[in-house]
Amino acid sequence: MSEFISNVATGVWTPILFLLILGGLFFFFYSGLVHYRYFSHTIAILRGKYHNPNDPGQISPYEALSTAMASTVGMGNIAGVAAAISIGGPGALFWMWVTAFVGMSTNFFTSTLSVMYRGKDSAGVIQGGPMYVIREALGKAWKPLSVLFCLCAMVGCLGIFQANQLTQAIIDIGFDGTAIKESSFSFAGFEISTLKFIIGTTLMTISGIVILGGIQRIGSWAGKMVPLMIVIYFFCVFAILIVNISVVPHYLMMIITEAFTASHYHGNPALGGMLGGLIVAGVRRASFSNEAGIGTAPMALGASQSTEPIREGLVSMISPAIDTLLVCTLTAMAILVTGVWESKGVSGVTLTANAFQMALPGIGKYLLLLCAFFFAITSLFSYSYYGSKALSFLIGVKASKYYDYFYLITIVVGAVASLTDVMNVIDIAYALMAIPTMLSGFALAPKVMAEAKSYFKRMREKGEV
Repeated sequence: MSEFISNVATGVWTPILFLLILGGLFFFFYSGLVHYRYFSHTIAILRGKYHNPNDPGQISPYEALSTAMASTVGMGNIAGVAAAISIGGPGALFWMWVTAFVGMSTNFFTSTLSVMYRGKDSAGVIQGGPMYVIREALGKAWKPLSVLFCLCAMVGCLGIFQANQLTQAIIDIGFDGTAIKESSFSFAGFEISTLKFIIGTTLMTISGIVILGGIQRIGSWAGKMVPLMIVIYFFCVFAILIVNISVVPHYLMMIITEAFTASHYHGNPALGGMLGGLIVAGVRRASFSNEAGIGTAPMALGASQSTEPIREGLVSMISPAIDTLLVCTLTAMAILVTGVWESKGVSGVTLTANAFQMALPGIGKYLLLLCAFFFAITSLFSYSYYGSKALSFLIGVKASKYYDYFYLITIVVGAVASLTDVMNVIDIAYALMAIPTMLSGFALAPKVMAEAKSYFKRMREKGEV
């Protein structure tokens, strides 16, 4: 079964790779780079200069971005990058950069649309996201795509990967004794690690306290925790790079050269060869990490209190930059400069933990555990919102609370499952979510550009840009 799931994931991602990369390039050139030219204006929006709490929506633009970042800056940045490097070597990071760079344009278009075409759920509350964009702007003929998006979002936005890798980090770093690690029990024919079950249950309880409070509580927690966790992680990796400063230039060059030779790629060939396999690996891991083109960020930004859709598009484009160009690069460099990337049979969070421990003996692994906890727990909070929102679109708000309970239970399942199966299941769901998100973005791109021209003209007249 595991091999079958892996083959399906690879088969699905081959066409989706072209959709995300070529689609992102389309948005990049079609925009005329308008969103890049107003970066300082974007920062002003984030600082709350234009925030009006009386505008329609549920949370501030900063909290909306923090909610989006809480899901994107997660264990994918620690374990997902490690998985990419262990399979593809240094060159995998280059293709992650490419995916993030074009993904900034994708997020600008898709998140702008999520505010332009917001709709009301069954309780009369204004909501946003690709499914509402399709319903409000494209009509009944496109409805199957909105259904596809929601069904896949309920699977892709489960917190099973975050739970799996945080559990592994806690076990690898926090428990030295083999007896408790090897303790297990049988359930429904499966052998389950007792320690993993206990950790998973604890994570479920912590997450439930925040998740059951709704998007306002999620946004509030994310707004406080996201900046703190990124700063802590930055200084940890900065210390690792200082310790190994002599080899940093060598690996920066390898990232570029290896991207086109694939000499360290150990996976299956794709798109006709090993280089194609490397590209697919990089795009898959970057898309899992920054989620540009997948549709989660538009759902978060769609809840922002705003009457200006372009502002939310500008805010959203920052997410891939912080997630992949900054945080994922930090992780990759820590793994590369310490040399642990050449370890055989080690992947995921364990590989990153080895890098931290090698560079910072004694405290390195505990610093990583602290970062991993923040990364994973904030993701567990925000992902539940996306799946709940998808279910409420399909069958109504009253039923969405049942998704929260289902989501919390799957945290325990993710904690005890295998990493490979968890990653492949999420990859398949994410790939299918990209289809409605990108196709609706293409269809409505002219609407975004018309809105952008109108917005920036008004801002120039006011002297705001």
